[in-house]
Amino acid sequence: MYFGVVDIIIFVGFIVAVIWVGMSKAPKGPSGEDFFLAGRGLKWWLIGFSLIAANISTEQFVGMSGNAASHVGLAIASYEWMAAITLVVIAFTFLPYFLRAGIYTMPEFLEYRYNSAARTIMAIATLCIYMLLLGSVTYSGALTIRTIAGNMGYNVPLVVGALAIGIIAMVYVAAGGLKACAWADLIQGSALIIGGIVIMIFAFIKLGAVEQAAQILDVNTGAIAIKEMSPDQGAISRFYALNRVRMNMFLPKTDSVLPWTALMLGLWIPNFYYWGLNQYITQRTLGSKSLSQGQRGIVFAAFLKLIIPFAIVIPGIIAFNLFSSDMQFEAVRDNAKVMAKYAKANPNSMVVQVRQAPADSIVANWQAESFLLAIYETDAMIKALKLRNPHVLPISRADYNSSEAAPNAVFISEDKAWKNVYAALAIEVESYNQRIRAANTLTVNEKFIAYKYDTAMAQLLGKVLPNGIGLLGFVVAALLGAVVSSLAAMLNAASTIFTMDIFKKFISPNASQNAVVLLGRICVVLFSFVAIWLAPQLGNPKISNSIFTIIQEGQGFISPGILAVFVFGLIFRKAPPSAGVVGLLTNIVAYGAMKLIAPQVQFLNRMAICFVLCLAVMAVITVMMPLKESVKFEQRGTIDLTPSKGARIAAIAVVLLTLILYALFSPLLIAG
Repeated sequence: MYFGVVDIIIFVGFIVAVIWVGMSKAPKGPSGEDFFLAGRGLKWWLIGFSLIAANISTEQFVGMSGNAASHVGLAIASYEWMAAITLVVIAFTFLPYFLRAGIYTMPEFLEYRYNSAARTIMAIATLCIYMLLLGSVTYSGALTIRTIAGNMGYNVPLVVGALAIGIIAMVYVAAGGLKACAWADLIQGSALIIGGIVIMIFAFIKLGAVEQAAQILDVNTGAIAIKEMSPDQGAISRFYALNRVRMNMFLPKTDSVLPWTALMLGLWIPNFYYWGLNQYITQRTLGSKSLSQGQRGIVFAAFLKLIIPFAIVIPGIIAFNLFSSDMQFEAVRDNAKVMAKYAKANPNSMVVQVRQAPADSIVANWQAESFLLAIYETDAMIKALKLRNPHVLPISRADYNSSEAAPNAVFISEDKAWKNVYAALAIEVESYNQRIRAANTLTVNEKFIAYKYDTAMAQLLGKVLPNGIGLLGFVVAALLGAVVSSLAAMLNAASTIFTMDIFKKFISPNASQNAVVLLGRICVVLFSFVAIWLAPQLGNPKISNSIFTIIQEGQGFISPGILAVFVFGLIFRKAPPSAGVVGLLTNIVAYGAMKLIAPQVQFLNRMAICFVLCLAVMAVITVMMPLKESVKFEQRGTIDLTPSKGARIAAIAVVLLTLILYALFSPLLIAG
């Protein structure tokens, strides 16, 4: 893999175009409405592309394709296809209320419906989660840059990639606010969809040419096999033969990532929160020129969501077929320190051997039955060795000495394939874990992985796209644009919430428009550097083997409670202000408590439980202390609230298409 002159020209030209378009759309006046909401003048097509660009990032290109590469397969597309139905519902239920209220932020609506305390709680909680999201999105982009650069023979640290991404987003958001984001998104949203489709086409071409490919045999056990390919078999036929078990939208209820039970309720909660109540998404619809334009834009985005899995999920599935061995090698970097801790905690291990700077011949001939933890004096010696054996884990003396394992450490894996790939080690580790657990002491977890699934998209970029014709430069630029657009949306949203819900509400209510816009820009800069600092910390496998899971699970601290409070307040107009406050706090406490007390409960199911609990608590408060009169949502502002009939017809078509897709990939049809 290499960047030719044409690739470099296209890549640099794309980045320059995005920054130029973004900055050229900067608002001319000092109005906060111009900076934060694009002067409430966004048209439907701009809203639609901006919603997709703000949403689709390396969170999807890295995280979702990574989940697709694992046993999860096509089922991860539920985040996209269920979002299509969610968007349709939001367009005709939530959006009219929000535009009638004339709000800048979603926390502001809670003051409109409940009181200022509910607004403040949501604002602070949302800002805290946004810090995690800023870091997560920046990390996933930096990881892609590092992997692509590695395929070219360069070592680019995560912090360097994070710095590049953060600076690009910071420049045009600080200059132009939401309007700059929306116009830059038009370029980036179009490019990422085209780029994803290009990757998928070349992935199929590669699959049709290989002699053997990896296959996941069972989504329950994670069993793996290498299958010889018939030269007479076409790419599409090979794909279905290899991945039939992973083309099922309904995983077992025991699955830790996306059980079918989560589709009944759990997955709807983050979907409705994300698309209807999440500031960095809804800010685009709050900037609609009219209700009709907003509804058309949302339904347009819903249709695009049906296409996304074919550009992201399918390539991720193929990536494992083609490059499972490379993903296994990428896991070496993360497994080395965990293996060092295991060796120290269990010095009598029969499977793990520790050698100080072993000879190259020993490394080259090391067998797969056991692991060699090879300790080298310096990182330069490790790089010089250029290991391609996943059973040899190079580590520097300094890292080995710092990898102290607690005597009560338990070694586990969230990767279903791990026990199959490293069977001998898995048996020994389980025996060791049983001895530790039998001691009845408080344990800490260390996590092994079999494959670095999150490198799936980067593997495709480096190994299936042709070099030297500019295609690689375009696709890499589109991926970088995807993470920049999402980061830009989050930076704009976080600065809006802090400025309008914290600063203007409590610190300086009478601040001038110039002061408000200036603070918004300062916040963009500060939050950018938070993202740059946090991104490298999220590369620790002890946190999770999937950045997509980190993002989704982290939002569980706020999404069920926020959704419950909004829905309950809209339906039950006599719910008192205290119901909103208690509902928000109930979820934060309950979700955190369940994560500690019952970590075995899958996080989407945990969200469902907390959502129902919040509704129950709010119902009790409302029965005990109802308002004397129902709350009335009176219009504030002059925006046209006439609904769109055309959008309603298109919305029905989108819902029908979504149901057809679920039927096509149901267990009955897949089994047939």
